[in-house]
Amino acid sequence: MEQPKEQLRKLILNPAVDLNDKLSVIYFVHRLGLTYLFLKDIDGQLDKLFNQINMQTYDKADLYTTSIHFQVFRIFGYRFSCDVFNKFKDFRSGEFKEDITTDVRGMLSFFESAQLRIRGESILDEAIAFTKSKLKSIEKTLQGTLASQVKHVLERPFHRGHPMFEARQYLSHYEEEITRYDPLLTLAKLHFNYLQLLQKEELRIVSKWWKDMQSQVKTSYVRDRAGECYVWILAIYLEPYYSQARIITTKVILLLVVLDDTYDAYATIEEMRVLTQAINRWDITAMSQLPEYIKPYYKFVLNQYAEWNKQVPQQGTTNLIEASKKAFQEMATAYLREAEWRHSEVPSFEEYMKIGLITSGYGLLYKSALSGMGKIVTEEVIAWFESHPKIVTTSQTIGRLHGDLMTIAFERERAPSATGVDAYMKTFGVSENVAIEAIINIIEDGWKDINEGCLKPTEVPMEILAPLVNLTRMIDVIYKYTDGFTFSECTFKEYITLLFCVSVPM
Repeated sequence: MEQPKEQLRKLILNPAVDLNDKLSVIYFVHRLGLTYLFLKDIDGQLDKLFNQINMQTYDKADLYTTSIHFQVFRIFGYRFSCDVFNKFKDFRSGEFKEDITTDVRGMLSFFESAQLRIRGESILDEAIAFTKSKLKSIEKTLQGTLASQVKHVLERPFHRGHPMFEARQYLSHYEEEITRYDPLLTLAKLHFNYLQLLQKEELRIVSKWWKDMQSQVKTSYVRDRAGECYVWILAIYLEPYYSQARIITTKVILLLVVLDDTYDAYATIEEMRVLTQAINRWDITAMSQLPEYIKPYYKFVLNQYAEWNKQVPQQGTTNLIEASKKAFQEMATAYLREAEWRHSEVPSFEEYMKIGLITSGYGLLYKSALSGMGKIVTEEVIAWFESHPKIVTTSQTIGRLHGDLMTIAFERERAPSATGVDAYMKTFGVSENVAIEAIINIIEDGWKDINEGCLKPTEVPMEILAPLVNLTRMIDVIYKYTDGFTFSECTFKEYITLLFCVSVPM
């Protein structure tokens, strides 16, 4: 990959390349999952361009160009004004001009731009409704790659997709445009095939570990989701140097699946209480009090965390594996609380969310993910996370509520439910439809806050924020249309096939 990589770096740094070409190259690089290879180069170029840019130049720019520029600067944290889109509105009617609807590429890019909106940007709120409606109305009249581009974007905007999967889709849908830059196309194809080899090896390691665990831990009621969990964690970071972190974090989420299914679908309330006490004691002597069926799992968890403590170096005075262990204990306590609600009464929405932020799993998965990221994870980063900053609590809120929206019907079929929807209905005295609409609005406003939290100056480096944002993206992937984790053939089958079974032809 070295030769096309160096050719592409020269293109990014070349001062003779005009603004449109440079931003197009950077946009393609990002969409193809190559940003980490050129991050310092891109940041240096965008710093210069952003400080030199004359907003009046956009008076003559078309919708596609304006949208690409907006996306590039916003994606990399620059506060590029959404006022550049004002000229596409008719000021007498206040509506978007009809002539822009003939520019399908522009409409697609405008729709993607609007996904990056923050609170108060009403023109982008309007843009989502407008572009979505217009693109849906013409979708069946389109042919070729443009038809597939529109179909995919309407199903899954890039900003809320699995980064690796979206990169592969982008190559297949936009290869003709990418061929304008030979080294980019060559590097993208080589890079995908290189990552696929690495990721298949990681998946092999995780799958073997899962099968070994299943042979020791006889829990037939647990969902078998090793491949799905690996795809989930792959979304957090695709960089090759985070290989160990992906493996460990996938194992953590698989341990969590066993815990979740035990509390949610199998154990009695008394068994849950005993298991919670044992997990909080974190001592092998506590195993004697447990039901026979869960003893092997408890022993396995303790041994696994002891092994990770030896594998992962401590960062300063911070032991991230210990932090992950503490989060695991908090999960068990919170799972028990939710189970008790199911057996008694629905809590208030505020009380539900206090526990729901924990059972979203973000604390456990994020700390586990950070454990393999090396020196960038400083004590200040851990202190920042423990201070419950807005972007963290917002991500947790989306994770909890989005899952509730898609699982409520299935939960009610099995037993009395105490979801966020139920809690909202009780607290505010509204119908289920009104509660669902309100929660959808909470989720959408949450995305605006996440977008805001990624704009410069950020509280911590973007490399620290990216895994958190990517976790939130995966919640949208899994729960947008159905409970894609329980019924994994609906979502994950396509992802696993594309990422691990189909190589990119050179």
